[in-house]
Amino acid sequence: MPTLSIIIPCYYNEENIPITTAELIRNETHFSSDVRFEYVMVDDGSRDNTWLELNKFKSQYPDKVTIIKLAGNVGSYNAILAGMQYATGDVTTVIAADLQDPPELMVKMYDYWAKGIKLIMANREDREESFGQRLFSNIYHSLMRKLAIKSIPSGGFDYVMFDAQLRLEVIKMNEKNTNTLYLLPWMGYEHVCIPYTRKQRKVGKSRWTLQKKIKLFVDSFVSFSYFPIRAISVTGILMGFTALIYAAIVIIAKITGNIDENGWSALMVVLLFVSSFQMIGLGILGEYVWRSLDASRNRPIYIVEEKI
Repeated sequence: MPTLSIIIPCYYNEENIPITTAELIRNETHFSSDVRFEYVMVDDGSRDNTWLELNKFKSQYPDKVTIIKLAGNVGSYNAILAGMQYATGDVTTVIAADLQDPPELMVKMYDYWAKGIKLIMANREDREESFGQRLFSNIYHSLMRKLAIKSIPSGGFDYVMFDAQLRLEVIKMNEKNTNTLYLLPWMGYEHVCIPYTRKQRKVGKSRWTLQKKIKLFVDSFVSFSYFPIRAISVTGILMGFTALIYAAIVIIAKITGNIDENGWSALMVVLLFVSSFQMIGLGILGEYVWRSLDASRNRPIYIVEEKI
């Protein structure tokens, strides 16, 4: 009997958990009777009653629920990695705790896995969200597809199902400051994409802040793409050629007596432009160096405070 592990990262989801868990239990009836279910719920350092609600769910279904409490907030992707560590299923899926992703789609995803497909990504064809959220998401996923991982579906994905083999490979990588789920298509296994519309959140308030979005953006590009480094190199070469051409023009103008002595403003503009480029370049290099330092320290990505 195959086991389906369902990982759900939870952060300030006390209102969502009773609704989401009830919907997931109802969704079991859509599967064939030979599927065993395992729920791995990870409390990502919430400071509300999320852990209390998870305990209630555990008491209702003690044989199929594992709940994990992390000591602090480490981000949803690290919480997912913690869930992977404790999942035991033949196939695993990751779904959000706010029901923006339809649980019923899980049946179709499982059918693909049963046919031998090891990675099934549910890509967001549309989103019932604000213009700003859609804009950031579209830019982020478009850049990631063009500059980092070509196999990422348009619209991106967070709702995914994958074979135990892929789960174990991600655990072995143990990468820090990365998008854990994007390691799955990066491996290169055969995959299937299922488009769907992401629903608007109806219960609770999203904690997906602008600061977290920016960190995800930086982490993803530093982890999966050398484009920022290559962009600095190319820009530096272009600026070097431009400087040589400008120097030649200045020398010729000096020799012919056509040089403008009042060039302080132009000189300052060029100086500020070059200096700003150097600072940006150093900042990008610093991002790579910092992540190398963070990895070399070998500190744990998360601390498990309690597991039931």
